[in-house]
Amino acid sequence: MEIELIISFLVASVLLSLMPGPDNLFVLTESLTKGHKNGIAISIGLSLGVLIHTLAAALGLSIIIQKSAFVFSIVKYLGAAYMFYLAYLAIKEKKNKPNINLEINETNGKGSIFPLLRKGFLMNILNPKVSLFFIAFLPQFVSASGTNVTIQMIILGLIFMIQALLIFSLISILSGRLTKHINNPKIWKITTWSKVSVLSILGLTLALTKK
Repeated sequence: MEIELIISFLVASVLLSLMPGPDNLFVLTESLTKGHKNGIAISIGLSLGVLIHTLAAALGLSIIIQKSAFVFSIVKYLGAAYMFYLAYLAIKEKKNKPNINLEINETNGKGSIFPLLRKGFLMNILNPKVSLFFIAFLPQFVSASGTNVTIQMIILGLIFMIQALLIFSLISILSGRLTKHINNPKIWKITTWSKVSVLSILGLTLALTKK
């Protein structure tokens, strides 16, 4: 693989990760309401989902989603349902507002990181548009004269995953610094309802998505 292609891919990937979208908006709202450790855990889950999409694109499995409207619809509605489920959980959090203490409520319990990893992972892999994105995006940076195409796409996917994890973690840390202000009931209410709104809009957008 030419170094110029890798640099171009990295620049494009960073710009895409910085653009407001479902993943970084969710990381932002989660970090604001629960602290940066939760946001980082979800970021790891989201990044692990990138591996699945990369392997699917590299091995040609995503073509099934691209070609089959039925499979696309199943994944789409599963993803939308999961977004609405997360919105429902956020509403429950609002009704049972905790006293946010970064030393207590962030991800420090044994095994408590797994649900957050799972949340980010499922949010990513249940979005068929991400699969289609990787099908369209990765091949643009594959060198025809380079090594095996599948290996090239996997390498590019790993690069995308690492830079996305770093950027999402940075978003988590910066927004998590504001968590101490969320103890204010009014700010907590606004932030939590913003989280519910973001998740609901994501679910609705995903449900209405067309190929």
